[in-house]
Amino acid sequence: MRYRQIRGTDVSVSEVGFGVWTMASGWWGQYSDEQAIDMLRAARERGITFFDTADTYGNGRGETILAQAFTPAERAELTYASKFGYDWKNSGKDREAGHQEAPHRFDIPFLENALVETLERLNTDHLDLWQLHNVRMEHLQLDEVWTFLDRVKREGKVRSIGVALGPAIGWLDEGLYSFRNLPVDIVHMIYNALELNPGRELIKAANETDHSILVRVPHSSGMLEGQYDENTTFAENDHRRHRPEAWLRNGVQKIRQLEFLTDGTGRTLGQAALKYVLHDDSVVSALPNIYNMQQLEEFTAASDVAELNHDDMQRIEALFESNYGIAREVEHGVTR
Repeated sequence: MRYRQIRGTDVSVSEVGFGVWTMASGWWGQYSDEQAIDMLRAARERGITFFDTADTYGNGRGETILAQAFTPAERAELTYASKFGYDWKNSGKDREAGHQEAPHRFDIPFLENALVETLERLNTDHLDLWQLHNVRMEHLQLDEVWTFLDRVKREGKVRSIGVALGPAIGWLDEGLYSFRNLPVDIVHMIYNALELNPGRELIKAANETDHSILVRVPHSSGMLEGQYDENTTFAENDHRRHRPEAWLRNGVQKIRQLEFLTDGTGRTLGQAALKYVLHDDSVVSALPNIYNMQQLEEFTAASDVAELNHDDMQRIEALFESNYGIAREVEHGVTR
């Protein structure tokens, strides 16, 4: 495993991190506390030091299982990131089953309490990274939020501040605004070899402003693991079941054109996908969706396989620009 540092901070992260949402949210299968803890500990044993969660994952469970997985002494050697901004306790919805967003809330008393409760659930006295969760432009423009974040950072409760874009891919304006106008250290975005936009422009902006980027969905919801075909089905509670049919059909056609990333290289497609998103120094960590031991072994070994070369990168760009020769369809209101 290799490690990178969030620019402008002393916060170190493993270049492959662990997104705790897979263990806590129920979107990738159901895991008992014991199963989740075993997976988290196995990740640490394989060099992962960066664990990204949120107060809303599993209604707090994404934080409590981290506290159960690691002792205080172990936690001191790890990097914890969490997120805030959803009023999930008062959402009045079965969000986990229905994949619904809770309402946002950014008044200062709410944020004060959110930080206290997150630290309690994680059994820690500080966060290494705290991120505004799936924010909209109007949230970013609340001066009182940034005054509050500056204070908790100076108090040592938070070491670095980030903006997590989402929930879906996009939010270019919010990302650019964060880099150019706000005291953030990092922007967290969706980016992968099948979905280059708006990631390419945000990477350019990160380098221009000397900021860092955190990437999630580096395998395009599993498509770039190379395990799907046209007949793949997903469990009732799997979030991929809610994607349009074209996502699976077109995705399978696309990954067949990426075999050059694995032929004779000693890399799996899943490892090549991680190498792709980590090719730029602004990207300090990628968060694959890890939900079984086979993936954990494969993805943590990605640091040790051959880098993608310039020709590989150019071919990926060219395939993306041509949409892999596939007629473009509108998916979730976004033409891909």
